[in-house]
Amino acid sequence: MNFALALLQTFRPAPMGPYIMVILGLAVVGFCLWLLFRFIPMEQPIKMIIIAVVVLILIVWLLRSFGMF
Repeated sequence: MNFALALLQTFRPAPMGPYIMVILGLAVVGFCLWLLFRFIPMEQPIKMIIIAVVVLILIVWLLRSFGMF
């Protein structure tokens, strides 16, 4: 009985809070980029620079949120 309880406590699923926050954060950033590119006309090189900067910021944010950086 004690072994089964210890096994269940060891393999308890992680809380979903941090994962939901990451998904919501990515969705908000994507929606903001869509609004920016949809309603503000700009040249293609400027769009590529904005996308590159946002992707780098998101990578650092994701690494920090999962404790890898």
